[in-house]
Amino acid sequence: MAPSLTSRRVLLPLTVLVILCAHAHAVRFFSHSLPSSDLLSDGLPEPSSSDEKGSLIRLPTASSFRFLRAAESKCEQTYGFLPCTTTVLGNLFLIIVYGFLMYTAATYLSSGSELLLEILGPGIVGGLFLPILGALPDAMLILVSGLSGSKETAQDQVSVGMGLLAGSTVLLLTIIWGTCVIVGKCDLVNSVALDSVDTRGYSLTGSGVSTDIWTSYAARIMIISVLPFLIVQLPQLLHSSSGRHLAVLIALIVSLLLLASYCFYQVFQPWIQRRKLEYVRHKHVILGLLRHLKQRALGRLLKENGEPDREIIRKLFTTIDENSDGNLTHGELRALVVGIQFEEVDLDHDDAVKRIMNDFDTSRNELVDEEEFVNGVCRWLDRARGSRPASGDAGPHTVKFLSNFHNETKREHDLLDVSGQNEEVSEGVEKSKWTTVKALLFLLLGTVIAAAFADPLVDAVDNFSDATSIPAFFISFIALPLATNSSEAVSAIIFASRDKRQTASLTFSEIYGAVTMNNVLCLSVFLALVYVRGLTWDFSSEVLVILVVCIVMGVLGSFRTCFPLWTAIIAILLYPFTLALVYVLDYVFGWS
Repeated sequence: MAPSLTSRRVLLPLTVLVILCAHAHAVRFFSHSLPSSDLLSDGLPEPSSSDEKGSLIRLPTASSFRFLRAAESKCEQTYGFLPCTTTVLGNLFLIIVYGFLMYTAATYLSSGSELLLEILGPGIVGGLFLPILGALPDAMLILVSGLSGSKETAQDQVSVGMGLLAGSTVLLLTIIWGTCVIVGKCDLVNSVALDSVDTRGYSLTGSGVSTDIWTSYAARIMIISVLPFLIVQLPQLLHSSSGRHLAVLIALIVSLLLLASYCFYQVFQPWIQRRKLEYVRHKHVILGLLRHLKQRALGRLLKENGEPDREIIRKLFTTIDENSDGNLTHGELRALVVGIQFEEVDLDHDDAVKRIMNDFDTSRNELVDEEEFVNGVCRWLDRARGSRPASGDAGPHTVKFLSNFHNETKREHDLLDVSGQNEEVSEGVEKSKWTTVKALLFLLLGTVIAAAFADPLVDAVDNFSDATSIPAFFISFIALPLATNSSEAVSAIIFASRDKRQTASLTFSEIYGAVTMNNVLCLSVFLALVYVRGLTWDFSSEVLVILVVCIVMGVLGSFRTCFPLWTAIIAILLYPFTLALVYVLDYVFGWS
């Protein structure tokens, strides 16, 4: 319905009144907020009261517009279009969004490097590309933290890069290291962890993990990698200000030499990849036996609730025990193994029997009795089910997890097998071409995302620091490593919870390797940035934190192969200790 004439007569004066009130309010706002040079008198005499302004008319001068722009805009949009804000919640939201994008970039880079491993083998990819690609997101963030803006701006923002460098190292060697000990714990007997035997609960001395000697070598390499930190700190230790720039250059050269040496060591000594391959072959034995037993039991290895059916497994033991003496000998196990298909993996029967005997024969009498057989099969079933989340019906006829376990194991074997020559040449070539394209796309996409959003993330951290008055170092120390290392952390924790000593050795070796790359690659980027831009090296407390954690955990890993639970507590407590140490040194003793 159209408004009546009376309504129009009422609405028009009200509208005019609202506009006039708004204008009067605007005049009063501008009179209090704008420079007096931009205000013009309306001809009326000025009031005598000092707290009351006269009636002034605002003229739209250029200086007025500059004032308004300065009052309204306090942050710069990255690339001219990405959002920015000066509020606490706004910057926290941006840190979460950009942090997730950096996590996505790290995931793509990891997937692409694994696919390259399938094509080129661990000699080059596992030793050279994988470590560098794994540290690329951290290196990108460190680079952009001091690359943009003036020298003063770079000096202010470079603390974000140092926070990330220190935070990644400390997170890996404290929280992640300690968590891997806790989730991978088993009973310790004579300083050796008994695989898959966990009867002592959370005993601080009787429960833990053990590793091999190669893991100790990785820890020693990590200790050597802190040498550039010591070199760059020498002028501060000697209280000299003249040689700081030269010390940065020398530390940069040493860091680059250590990086090249470490990469060549990994190329020509790919023992980490060989141990991965050994572990995957062991999983193939598990898979082959379980699938064979499933066929004999008509698929009835699990109960309705998804738990192993011990009675069915006991009946299987009776059928395998040919002489009915209650024990399985090497000969009886070999007769069982002969009929097992190991899914295109080159495993001889004697090797498979040895692996089964080592896992099942807990009494070490070279015989597997009924109870050992039942417990061993149940343990392997639990391990196979743990390879993928359960889905659907877990009843007696459902053994879908065996197929999942097979797919995962076969993929890991393909990624790690450097001797495999595929007889199906044409199919292998096509698969290789597609895998190469897919790997390159993953690597390209991960690199582009990391390069594009590293700078906005650093800006968001810096703005959040300004809004909350929290030093940027502490924000980047805590938040940024979660974005760049979370995928690696989850993989390490899951892997440590599997085959105990074998996987514990591999997990800790990879943690030490990641820290080594932080200490050589990421530090090289940071030192190059400081040297090229002529920035001041003033990070004594941060360097001390890195040295303390690397040396303490490195010495612990170098001279021990047994890690009871009390070592996990020490490692985890080092994390809050490092934060407190930096705060005390910088804000109580004034180191920074």
